Amino acid sequence: MSTPGTRPPARRLAINRLRARKPLDDAAVDRFLARHEVPIVEGSRCTFLYRGEADAVSLAQRIVGLPELLPLRPLHGTDLWFLVLELPEGSRVNYQLEVRRGDHVERINDPLNEKLSYSPVGTSSVCFGHGYESPEWTMPNPEVRPGDLMELTVRSRALRADCPVTVYLPARFRRTASYPLLVVHDGPDFLQYAAAKTVLDNLIHQLDVAETVVAFLHPRDRLTEYANSVGHSRFLTSELLPRLETELPLSGKPSGRCLMGSSFGAVASLSAAVRSPDTYGSLILMSGSFVFTDIGADHGGGEVFDPVVKFVNKYRARPKHVADRLFVSCGVYEPLIVQNRSMVPTFESAGMTVRYVEARDGHNWENWRDRLRDALSWVYPGPQKFYYE
Repeated sequence: MSTPGTRPPARRLAINRLRARKPLDDAAVDRFLARHEVPIVEGSRCTFLYRGEADAVSLAQRIVGLPELLPLRPLHGTDLWFLVLELPEGSRVNYQLEVRRGDHVERINDPLNEKLSYSPVGTSSVCFGHGYESPEWTMPNPEVRPGDLMELTVRSRALRADCPVTVYLPARFRRTASYPLLVVHDGPDFLQYAAAKTVLDNLIHQLDVAETVVAFLHPRDRLTEYANSVGHSRFLTSELLPRLETELPLSGKPSGRCLMGSSFGAVASLSAAVRSPDTYGSLILMSGSFVFTDIGADHGGGEVFDPVVKFVNKYRARPKHVADRLFVSCGVYEPLIVQNRSMVPTFESAGMTVRYVEARDGHNWENWRDRLRDALSWVYPGPQKFYYE
């Protein structure tokens, strides 16, 4: 019992209670792991574990400000390894374990953790810090009437290719109505890894977002097409928009046109708007790869970023009003956080209204998924609030 006026002593971490066990043997470790979900989250402290024979074990993660590899410590007398990491409220962290045995080193997902993060390059384990929960509106709801997906092909002279586009039509789509348009870069990835169709169905059903037609783009070579490409920008504005606005009941006004993208897709969205500043009313820019240099030419991103740096440097030197409203988001744990924070005043200096959102997350699809309600409800709010200019 604590003395009046004093705080009760903090409860010892689970790993420390295990370390104090006598005897500390395999059976004790078995019971410990059976009782706890791994990683063990206790307030702001998260305990990562690995069980197995090894010469060294490290936590591999990409939290900006921390070393990429954080060593786990062996628990004396057992084959259990542990690391206690402080993570602020609401954090979500992707990670793997690097295990070394002699000269052999391998990166693996955490065998004690069933939670996985998915991306085009594979899977990783994920830690939900205290206070983080996957939003309910990202989950399928059998009571929600689903929208439809249809496939079309746009012949592009600008890109010299037939460009597939997946079009989302809201559940109560009517030819007699008039809809805003959202164009999404990396469309298949947003659909597969960010649950974009489920999110749209739910948010429209809940009246958080206006009924919207969405065009999901399929890039061929995204690092080329999205890096300030003239051809891609022409495809969007001079070929895709006329085709969609001819065949579908769209508003056809800047206030009803929005470009969205994450990472390089955000660069492509801004680039297209810069080349056609009277066309789009809104942009959604998530974790934009807005790499720039203030002095010298060494930006650290490699050759693929050269055209991006040239474009961003030019824009920062002479900011232009390219849309009325910009939604900008970034994870505080990703290396691009400094660049995205720096772009906000640049955008505002051009007279654009900016909503900027940060999350305790990294450069991943779940981060971008979790920002969709904030982004879409701000750009195209529910029908009781939305008015075309």
